[in-house]
Amino acid sequence: MDEAAFERATAEGARVRQEGPYATSARYLVTGSRLVVGLSTGAELRVPVSLIEGLSGATAEDLREIEVTPAGLGLHFRRLDADVYVPALIEGVMGSGRWMAQQLGRVGGSVRTERKATAARENGKLGGRPRTRHRELTD
Repeated sequence: MDEAAFERATAEGARVRQEGPYATSARYLVTGSRLVVGLSTGAELRVPVSLIEGLSGATAEDLREIEVTPAGLGLHFRRLDADVYVPALIEGVMGSGRWMAQQLGRVGGSVRTERKATAARENGKLGGRPRTRHRELTD
């Protein structure tokens, strides 16, 4: 990163901090497995860690060590080497677009509706899902 890019990034960070709330504290609640972020407005944001990319599946011990960055725009989980951008978290963005799409697909795929049940029954009448043929790899 050259000097000009650094100056632009610094100015953008200052603008984002001035425009919206930023983190003043963060802690992990074992009860309910939630990340609790204290904001500069006095409000608290509570988010299930299972919804946040990089934190889902982490142990309580890993989630206890949280560092709020000096500007209050980020949270760093040292033991996980994971970072969370606070303004995105406030907006409901819990990870990358790809990761969030996977989470939505997982939820959507597990939903049971009459329409899906009917489609599965009709597919079953046609012989169901084709069996996977295992091929041996040859040199």
